[in-house]
Amino acid sequence: MAGVKTASRDKTRAWQRMLSGRRLDLLDPSPLDVEISDIAHGLSRVARWNGQTAGDHAFSVAQHSLLVEQIFSRIEPDASPQRRMMALLHDAPEYVIGDMISPFKAVVGGGYKAIETRLQVAVHLRFSLPATMPAPLKAQIKRADQIAAFFEATRLAGFSESEAVRFFGRPRGIDPLGLDLFPRATQNVQKDFLDRFFALDAARGGKEGV
Repeated sequence: MAGVKTASRDKTRAWQRMLSGRRLDLLDPSPLDVEISDIAHGLSRVARWNGQTAGDHAFSVAQHSLLVEQIFSRIEPDASPQRRMMALLHDAPEYVIGDMISPFKAVVGGGYKAIETRLQVAVHLRFSLPATMPAPLKAQIKRADQIAAFFEATRLAGFSESEAVRFFGRPRGIDPLGLDLFPRATQNVQKDFLDRFFALDAARGGKEGV
Protein backbone atom coordinates (compact mmCIF):
# COMPACT_ATOMS: atom_id res chain seq x y z
CA MET A 1 0.00 0.00 0.00
CA ALA A 2 1.12 3.54 -0.63
CA GLY A 3 2.95 5.14 2.24
CA VAL A 4 3.72 1.82 3.92
CA LYS A 5 7.38 0.78 3.97
CA THR A 6 8.21 -2.83 3.26
CA ALA A 7 10.00 -4.36 6.21
CA SER A 8 13.58 -5.23 5.35
CA ARG A 9 14.47 -8.89 5.53
CA ASP A 10 16.66 -10.07 8.36
CA LYS A 11 20.28 -10.50 7.53
CA THR A 12 21.27 -14.02 6.62
CA ARG A 13 22.40 -15.85 9.74
CA ALA A 14 26.15 -16.46 9.53
CA TRP A 15 26.69 -17.94 12.98
CA GLN A 16 26.34 -21.41 14.43
CA ARG A 17 25.17 -22.14 17.94
CA MET A 18 27.38 -24.62 19.77
CA LEU A 19 26.44 -27.01 22.57
CA SER A 20 28.61 -24.93 24.89
CA GLY A 21 26.22 -22.05 24.25
CA ARG A 22 28.72 -20.11 22.13
CA ARG A 23 27.63 -18.51 18.86
CA LEU A 24 30.47 -18.73 16.37
CA ASP A 25 30.35 -16.23 13.51
CA LEU A 26 31.58 -18.03 10.38
CA LEU A 27 32.47 -14.80 8.57
CA ASP A 28 34.25 -13.13 11.49
CA PRO A 29 35.02 -15.84 14.07
CA SER A 30 36.12 -14.65 17.49
CA PRO A 31 38.64 -16.70 19.49
CA LEU A 32 36.42 -16.06 22.53
CA ASP A 33 33.69 -18.19 20.92
CA VAL A 34 35.97 -21.20 20.36
CA GLU A 35 35.78 -24.02 22.93
CA ILE A 36 37.77 -27.25 22.85
CA SER A 37 34.70 -29.17 24.01
CA ASP A 38 32.82 -28.01 20.90
CA ILE A 39 35.76 -28.90 18.66
CA ALA A 40 36.06 -32.40 20.12
CA HIS A 41 32.32 -32.97 19.97
CA GLY A 42 32.03 -31.79 16.38
CA LEU A 43 35.12 -33.49 14.95
CA SER A 44 34.22 -36.83 16.53
CA ARG A 45 30.93 -36.70 14.62
CA VAL A 46 32.28 -35.62 11.23
CA ALA A 47 33.11 -38.58 8.99
CA ARG A 48 36.22 -38.74 6.84
CA TRP A 49 35.80 -39.83 3.21
CA ASN A 50 32.11 -38.81 3.29
CA GLY A 51 31.52 -41.87 5.43
CA GLN A 52 32.64 -44.26 2.68
CA THR A 53 34.86 -46.35 4.96
CA ALA A 54 34.79 -49.92 6.18
CA GLY A 55 33.85 -50.76 9.77
CA ASP A 56 30.98 -50.48 12.20
CA HIS A 57 31.80 -46.85 12.93
CA ALA A 58 32.70 -43.87 10.79
CA PHE A 59 36.36 -42.91 10.77
CA SER A 60 35.96 -39.43 12.19
CA VAL A 61 37.99 -36.28 11.70
CA ALA A 62 38.82 -36.42 15.41
CA GLN A 63 40.35 -39.88 14.99
CA HIS A 64 42.16 -38.69 11.87
CA SER A 65 43.53 -35.74 13.85
CA LEU A 66 44.84 -38.07 16.53
CA LEU A 67 46.42 -40.20 13.79
CA VAL A 68 48.10 -37.19 12.16
CA GLU A 69 49.53 -36.07 15.50
CA GLN A 70 50.76 -39.63 16.09
CA ILE A 71 52.50 -39.71 12.70
CA PHE A 72 53.85 -36.17 13.11
CA SER A 73 55.40 -37.23 16.43
CA ARG A 74 57.17 -40.07 14.62
CA ILE A 75 58.46 -37.71 11.93
CA GLU A 76 59.49 -35.09 14.50
CA PRO A 77 60.22 -37.03 17.73
CA ASP A 78 61.72 -33.92 19.36
CA ALA A 79 58.76 -31.68 18.48
CA SER A 80 57.54 -29.47 21.30
CA PRO A 81 54.07 -29.97 22.82
CA GLN A 82 53.00 -26.74 21.10
CA ARG A 83 53.97 -28.05 17.66
CA ARG A 84 52.20 -31.34 18.39
CA MET A 85 49.10 -29.41 19.43
CA MET A 86 49.09 -27.62 16.09
CA ALA A 87 49.23 -31.03 14.41
CA LEU A 88 46.30 -32.22 16.52
CA LEU A 89 44.28 -29.12 15.62
CA HIS A 90 45.22 -29.01 11.93
CA ASP A 91 41.63 -29.82 10.86
CA ALA A 92 39.88 -27.98 13.71
CA PRO A 93 37.79 -25.73 11.39
CA GLU A 94 35.96 -28.84 10.23
CA TYR A 95 34.02 -28.91 13.49
CA VAL A 96 32.08 -26.04 11.92
CA ILE A 97 32.33 -26.51 8.16
CA GLY A 98 32.60 -30.31 7.94
CA ASP A 99 35.12 -32.42 6.04
CA MET A 100 34.76 -31.47 2.42
CA ILE A 101 36.49 -34.02 0.19
CA SER A 102 39.28 -32.70 -2.02
CA PRO A 103 37.42 -33.01 -5.36
CA PHE A 104 34.60 -30.83 -4.02
CA LYS A 105 37.03 -28.28 -2.58
CA ALA A 106 38.47 -27.92 -6.07
CA VAL A 107 35.01 -27.16 -7.44
CA VAL A 108 34.06 -24.69 -4.69
CA GLY A 109 37.27 -22.70 -5.00
CA GLY A 110 38.74 -19.91 -2.90
CA GLY A 111 35.71 -18.89 -0.83
CA TYR A 112 35.84 -22.09 1.16
CA LYS A 113 39.55 -21.68 1.83
CA ALA A 114 39.11 -18.13 3.11
CA ILE A 115 36.50 -19.22 5.68
CA GLU A 116 38.65 -22.19 6.69
CA THR A 117 41.67 -19.94 7.21
CA ARG A 118 39.76 -17.45 9.36
CA LEU A 119 38.46 -20.27 11.55
CA GLN A 120 41.95 -21.77 11.89
CA VAL A 121 43.35 -18.40 13.00
CA ALA A 122 40.58 -18.06 15.61
CA VAL A 123 41.31 -21.56 16.93
CA HIS A 124 45.04 -20.87 17.17
CA LEU A 125 44.54 -17.56 18.97
CA ARG A 126 42.09 -19.15 21.40
CA PHE A 127 44.72 -21.64 22.51
CA SER A 128 47.71 -19.27 22.46
CA LEU A 129 49.18 -20.71 19.28
CA PRO A 130 50.76 -18.68 16.45
CA ALA A 131 48.04 -17.26 14.19
CA THR A 132 50.09 -18.25 11.16
CA MET A 133 51.92 -21.55 11.18
CA PRO A 134 55.61 -21.41 10.18
CA ALA A 135 56.07 -22.81 6.67
CA PRO A 136 58.44 -25.67 7.65
CA LEU A 137 56.05 -26.85 10.37
CA LYS A 138 53.08 -26.58 8.02
CA ALA A 139 54.95 -28.74 5.50
CA GLN A 140 55.73 -31.42 8.10
CA ILE A 141 52.13 -31.53 9.33
CA LYS A 142 50.97 -31.72 5.72
CA ARG A 143 53.33 -34.66 5.20
CA ALA A 144 51.85 -36.42 8.25
CA ASP A 145 48.37 -35.65 6.91
CA GLN A 146 49.20 -37.19 3.51
CA ILE A 147 50.66 -40.31 5.15
CA ALA A 148 47.51 -40.67 7.25
CA ALA A 149 45.39 -40.25 4.12
CA PHE A 150 47.36 -42.98 2.32
CA PHE A 151 46.78 -45.52 5.09
CA GLU A 152 43.14 -44.51 5.52
CA ALA A 153 42.58 -44.76 1.77
CA THR A 154 44.10 -48.23 1.40
CA ARG A 155 42.85 -49.78 4.64
CA LEU A 156 39.45 -48.15 5.05
CA ALA A 157 38.27 -46.37 1.89
CA GLY A 158 38.79 -49.05 -0.78
CA PHE A 159 41.66 -47.41 -2.70
CA SER A 160 44.23 -49.61 -4.40
CA GLU A 161 47.83 -48.93 -3.39
CA SER A 162 48.62 -47.50 -6.84
CA GLU A 163 45.68 -45.09 -6.60
CA ALA A 164 46.70 -43.98 -3.13
CA VAL A 165 50.30 -43.41 -4.23
CA ARG A 166 49.06 -41.27 -7.12
CA PHE A 167 46.91 -39.04 -4.92
CA PHE A 168 48.79 -38.98 -1.61
CA GLY A 169 52.34 -40.15 -2.35
CA ARG A 170 54.10 -43.17 -0.91
CA PRO A 171 54.55 -43.01 2.88
CA ARG A 172 58.28 -43.46 3.27
CA GLY A 173 59.82 -44.24 6.63
CA ILE A 174 56.51 -44.77 8.46
CA ASP A 175 55.42 -48.27 9.45
CA PRO A 176 51.64 -48.54 9.89
CA LEU A 177 52.19 -50.93 12.81
CA GLY A 178 50.81 -49.30 15.93
CA LEU A 179 48.89 -46.56 14.10
CA ASP A 180 45.27 -46.04 15.15
CA LEU A 181 43.46 -47.08 11.97
CA PHE A 182 40.53 -49.01 13.45
CA PRO A 183 37.32 -46.88 13.38
CA ARG A 184 36.06 -46.44 16.92
CA ALA A 185 32.89 -45.28 18.66
CA THR A 186 32.20 -41.55 18.70
CA GLN A 187 32.24 -41.12 22.48
CA ASN A 188 35.56 -42.95 22.83
CA VAL A 189 37.24 -40.87 20.14
CA GLN A 190 35.83 -37.66 21.58
CA LYS A 191 37.31 -38.51 24.99
CA ASP A 192 40.67 -39.50 23.50
CA PHE A 193 40.84 -36.24 21.54
CA LEU A 194 40.12 -34.17 24.65
CA ASP A 195 42.57 -36.21 26.74
CA ARG A 196 45.31 -35.68 24.17
CA PHE A 197 44.61 -31.96 23.92
CA PHE A 198 44.78 -31.48 27.69
CA ALA A 199 47.92 -33.62 27.97
CA LEU A 200 49.68 -31.47 25.38
CA ASP A 201 48.33 -28.31 26.98
CA ALA A 202 49.68 -29.33 30.37
CA ALA A 203 53.04 -30.22 28.84
CA ARG A 204 53.42 -26.75 27.36
CA GLY A 205 52.47 -24.99 30.59
CA GLY A 206 48.68 -24.86 30.48
CA LYS A 207 48.29 -22.01 28.00
CA GLU A 208 44.75 -23.05 27.20
CA GLY A 209 43.22 -19.59 26.73
CA VAL A 210 43.77 -16.32 24.94
